[in-house]
Amino acid sequence: MTTTASSLDQKSVHVIKGLIMDTVRAANSGHPGGAMSSADFAYVLFKDFLNFDPADSKWFKRDRFVLSAGHESALLYVLLTMRGILTFDDLKAFRQFGSKTPGHPEQDMTDGVEATTGPLGQGFAMAGGMAAAESFLSAYLDDATAGHFTYVLASDGDIQEPICLGSAALFGQWGLDRLIVYYDSNKIQLAGPTCRVDNVNHRALFESMHWHVLEIDGHDHEQIRAAIKAAHAETGRPTLIIGHTTMAKGAATLEGSEATHGSPLPPEEILATKTKLGLPDQGFYLPEDVIRHFQGRFASLSAARASWDQALAARLADPVFAARWKNATQPVCERSLTWPGFETGSGVATRKAFGACLNAMMEQLPTLMGGSADLDPSNQTEKFRVTAGIFNATTNPTGRNLCFGVREFPMGAILNGLALHGGIVPFGATFLVFSDYERNAIRMSALQHLPVLHVFTHDSFFVGEDGPTHQPIEHVSSLRLIPNLLVLRPADARESAACMAVALKQKSRPSVLVFTRQGLPVLDLPQPLEAHVAKGAYVVRDPEDGAPEMLLLASGSEVHLALEAAKAMPERKIRVVSVPSMELFDEQSAEYRDSVLPRTIVQRVAIEAGRSDIWYKYVGLDGKVWGIDHFGASAPAAVLKEKYGFTSANLINFIKG
Repeated sequence: MTTTASSLDQKSVHVIKGLIMDTVRAANSGHPGGAMSSADFAYVLFKDFLNFDPADSKWFKRDRFVLSAGHESALLYVLLTMRGILTFDDLKAFRQFGSKTPGHPEQDMTDGVEATTGPLGQGFAMAGGMAAAESFLSAYLDDATAGHFTYVLASDGDIQEPICLGSAALFGQWGLDRLIVYYDSNKIQLAGPTCRVDNVNHRALFESMHWHVLEIDGHDHEQIRAAIKAAHAETGRPTLIIGHTTMAKGAATLEGSEATHGSPLPPEEILATKTKLGLPDQGFYLPEDVIRHFQGRFASLSAARASWDQALAARLADPVFAARWKNATQPVCERSLTWPGFETGSGVATRKAFGACLNAMMEQLPTLMGGSADLDPSNQTEKFRVTAGIFNATTNPTGRNLCFGVREFPMGAILNGLALHGGIVPFGATFLVFSDYERNAIRMSALQHLPVLHVFTHDSFFVGEDGPTHQPIEHVSSLRLIPNLLVLRPADARESAACMAVALKQKSRPSVLVFTRQGLPVLDLPQPLEAHVAKGAYVVRDPEDGAPEMLLLASGSEVHLALEAAKAMPERKIRVVSVPSMELFDEQSAEYRDSVLPRTIVQRVAIEAGRSDIWYKYVGLDGKVWGIDHFGASAPAAVLKEKYGFTSANLINFIKG
């Protein structure tokens, strides 16, 4: 019998399914069913279409593949093993502590994984961010240097998540024609068939959002190939390939069952399935003919990378291109920017200071991309939108403003995708109270160590008349709880610029920048201000005569109140400390922390227009905190300031009391 390419393809898919079953069984944990239903598409994509360098998984021009259905991680790990990135030992360590094969893909743990996925829908959204980055960079540099496709493997669960559909509307609007999403529609989820919860006509829905939609048999390799080729030929629209599949395709008795979604197949089912698929009764079977067949393009892929290297070297002789290449590849943390100045004593809302800083960044960072969740005039991103231009992959690929609409959660995930792609400095802005909508994307920024700028204006009850629904009370404290997230709440316009500079210096974590709606006095703060802010907390006032006997800590809009109160009580010998970032301060040496907050000074007071709880770590249980631990009210900010006691006079009474 002659072995044909087609028969080898089928054998390869069967081998992949055997490895998926063995991998999940070894961990006694995982999701084999969806991985088996998606195996045909993923195999064809990796073997025949995905453009990558076999020796360098971080090649600039590589195609991106995002497994949005992160629970199907065993499928991706098997493919990476066939690529030569992972080993059998890695597969056998699936879901174990310290392994390269965690339960869901994590891009900072496993070579070849482009994005950390698992929370459904976010991989879909991040992939669109990657596609937007590709479109911009292909126009900014050139297509030969930066052009590529972004592929997504999504599931029924992905498509059900609102973030997915919110992002899809944007990607159709933006014309991301190099974004190709494969929707593995096996119509089964953890609790049973999807018809219990979803009867949406997804073809009609996505077509209404300006997507090119194809429907195929997701197990037919020729239909898969034809669909991918049609997606490549499409212009002006992203493509959704709906692959109609069967859960756990090939399983002996459990094919189509929800029992395969989140549990390993029983040993007897695995044996029967391997027999059905023509596989030997052995664990982790991967024959040489399958490897050779799968890696048949590797020589040509390596040659293409070598040609790219040569072409890039030639292009770098052009000083204009060389400057752009540097802009796209030099980490922003290595750059020094010039920031606007502000006059001492003037009143400037820190959101307006952010706007001035954003305008300065726009001029100095040609790869700065981002936008606002439909709040451009309010959060001072309007000039960026007008000047930098509105991005569209078809009509204006070098536009740098992303119009997100009222879509905070998609915005956050798309920013993560921009950062994951590389070459882009991403930022997004909305009101602080709506950080709740964006929170899981912010968490994913932190988990993936992405230097994204999450900008939030209109902090605290000083929002005023919009009332308690729009007045963030717990939000700053809540964001401070997320690991690897830098939260910066500046005291005035000058500290705002310093906070922006510090945020841009971060290499492996995102920053949250919190700005006021109301005007604040520009303070005469100690210099060099950026160096002080980089330490998280610093002394802004000491008593004129004698050593301090009391510590008064504050952040943001309350720093000037602390200064006013201390000045009005010279007899109390008060040191005022600005705390723009608790995270940065906690990272400093014990010597520095003790120099700012001497242990010998036990009289301590803190003030912040938000939850009081977290401040007790600095003032101690015997210290006092003036905060707000209840929701606000609808009234002018000046009225609420008096009602809630955020005045220097009340702070004085609080200290004395």
